[in-house]
Amino acid sequence: MGISQKALLPFVLILLSLFGCGDDQGMSQSFTTQNPRPADFLDQEDADIFVLNGIVYSNAEGLEWVSEKEYTLGEKVGEITEQAKKAEEFGHGTASQLPVGTSIFKTNTVIYIAVVNQREIRYIQMIEG
Repeated sequence: MGISQKALLPFVLILLSLFGCGDDQGMSQSFTTQNPRPADFLDQEDADIFVLNGIVYSNAEGLEWVSEKEYTLGEKVGEITEQAKKAEEFGHGTASQLPVGTSIFKTNTVIYIAVVNQREIRYIQMIEG
């Protein structure tokens, strides 16, 4: 019993469509984002940043919404252990302007506080996404 070419054609088309609908393996594009790095800021001579746990924090005192936001000082989350001007010298606890020994505190908001000579300076995380 043989299959006619007319009957075989729909079967072949169904098979082709099934195999054609599979995953594009290697054909799809994927995009990744990463958080800003010290190098992204240090091209500005007056950059005021520090790094804790791989996250860059930037001085936010010039941002109106940050300066208007009320907060409650929370727990200490870090301390500045060194200063650097070159991106490759940055690691945990490194700052571009804050003095060594500066304590960093969380708040009940997105704002972090660096305390220098009893003055509270507002910083925010530089996170992508």
